Amino acid sequence: MVRHFVSNALTLLIVAMTLVGGVIAWGGTQMDKPGGFTEDVVFEVKAGDRLQAVSERLEEKGLITNGTIFRIAARYKGDDQRLKFGEYKIPAYSSMEDVLALVTSGRALAYQVTIPEGLTSFQVIARLKEEPLLVDDWTVIEPPEGSLAPNTYSISKGDTISSLVRRMTLAQHKIITEAWELRADGLPLETPDDALTLASIIEKETGVNSERELVSSVFINRLNRGMKLQTDPTVIYGVTKGKGDLGRGLRQSELRTKTDWNTYVIEGLPPTPIANPGKAAIEAALNPASTDFIFFVADGSGGHAFAVTIGEHNKNVREWRKIEAKRRAEEAARQAEEASNGD
Repeated sequence: MVRHFVSNALTLLIVAMTLVGGVIAWGGTQMDKPGGFTEDVVFEVKAGDRLQAVSERLEEKGLITNGTIFRIAARYKGDDQRLKFGEYKIPAYSSMEDVLALVTSGRALAYQVTIPEGLTSFQVIARLKEEPLLVDDWTVIEPPEGSLAPNTYSISKGDTISSLVRRMTLAQHKIITEAWELRADGLPLETPDDALTLASIIEKETGVNSERELVSSVFINRLNRGMKLQTDPTVIYGVTKGKGDLGRGLRQSELRTKTDWNTYVIEGLPPTPIANPGKAAIEAALNPASTDFIFFVADGSGGHAFAVTIGEHNKNVREWRKIEAKRRAEEAARQAEEASNGD
């Protein structure tokens, strides 16, 4: 009797194992079977999504044939805990195995957001808030001025503003740390923060790559001689506090009004940067050209004319004023012609 019972039990166990094995084999076949969709499809795994929700949406879109098998396979492999949010481009005919591997890989579609040099931290955050791919989780004040590295950053849909700001902050810290170690000797800059402040001024004064070191040399020479920096962008920052562009020319009264940043009034560097400088401006601040230049003014070409003496500088200023006057006359003539044609 006992032997008969044991024999029956073994038979049932063998049958059960055979059935389970068959089901597993069939499930594996279903997971490896090519999908029936004929075009690539972009699918989003949302932040906080669980396996159940993802599998149901995949099945609804026809990207997998059986959500139950998909979930069983994912749990069997432990992939149910490895879902990575983001947008994924699922190639046509992908099997369920391919889909599972993709949505747990983290290889989400990458997009780009560009932060140009010279924006203030207020402007950077405002620009990021306008980026529809980013989740706006920013609830704090602007990051410290100068602490964000301008660059083009790869992002995925669902990334947060705070995560990107953290990346930008780490990148700027790396840039200034490495540049500070390679700085020229004898600079009148006591800390990396001083270098960031000078770099931000250089960034706002010129966008010409070839003259950043020259502009830097002017300010370094002035600092070494105890002269005021007298740079307009610092006056503008004192007026706007970095909240936007001035949108007009500076007034004489503003040049005379003391603010923490008005370098026509204060001695030395302002207390903070006036924008977020790029790597080239930071390196220029710490490795200026070796010159005797004390002055510079726009030359009409997009660059500047540099001078050692006040006489040379005044001559350059007169040339610039001629260029400005000519441009104003040409603009007035153009407007008059347009008005005449409109009549």
